Amino acid sequence: MTATPIPRTLALILYGDLDISIIDELPPNRKKIETYAVTKRMEQRVNDFIRKNINEGRQAYVVCPLVEEKEEEQLQESSLEYESKNNNKPDLKAVKQWTEIYQNQIFPEYKVACIYGKMKQSEKDEIMENFKNGKIDILISTTVIEVGVNVPNASIMVVENADRFGLAQLHQLRGRVGRGEYQSYCILKYNSSSGEIGRERMKTMQETNDGFIIAEKDLELRGTGEFFGTRQHGLPEFKIANLFIDMPMLKSVQSVALKIESEDSGLKLEKNKRLRDLVDKKLKQSIPL
Repeated sequence: MTATPIPRTLALILYGDLDISIIDELPPNRKKIETYAVTKRMEQRVNDFIRKNINEGRQAYVVCPLVEEKEEEQLQESSLEYESKNNNKPDLKAVKQWTEIYQNQIFPEYKVACIYGKMKQSEKDEIMENFKNGKIDILISTTVIEVGVNVPNASIMVVENADRFGLAQLHQLRGRVGRGEYQSYCILKYNSSSGEIGRERMKTMQETNDGFIIAEKDLELRGTGEFFGTRQHGLPEFKIANLFIDMPMLKSVQSVALKIESEDSGLKLEKNKRLRDLVDKKLKQSIPL
């Protein structure tokens, strides 16, 4: 698995290499998370909305892509995907900067803390425990809280520079809220000059909470990457097939491939010699037969 597990997993399923179990219902008493994509001009309304919910007893996450400002150039390729034509430098701030801004300028009346991957595990555990116990109102974080975090009282997820995250990440982050009885919200703050792919992600997140639809869209936007290589996104080297449009053809090919595999798994028969030579040539640097 790579850093793009959802589109990659979906592609493996389409190839027939995985069986799937479908869970298409929310747990009991869960409410649908309302998602909004907003630009900087909506910042004051977003802050007022956060304040209203905290005053009602809820808590909030704020996620941003950087730990420190100097890391801007070190962001993983899977988090960027800005179009080369976009010459406007985004207003990127790091976790530590956002923590100071939220604590000292926006919400001085609340307790704000930050957490990120490079912290000592004991520090992270202490912060998360305080957040669970309601001692922290707003938690500023990187994607370290993407999975494995369960705080039912947290009802707001704000993602700064959301257009710099992939759909899979955004969907995972949204899943950190809506885990209790309270109506929850995901607010995606993005650069108004974001590229087409970034805007398409924001649109998709607003339109659906369905992980299957999001996975398909993520696969469409990012591509599967290489199955036997290191490239984590991008289109595969198909000559004629599109994973969506040509699905009936791919299913027929899969059936033939399974038949060949059952009859001659090592491709040793003379009739399969050309196929073996093709596989050797294509994958000789990855999985020699």
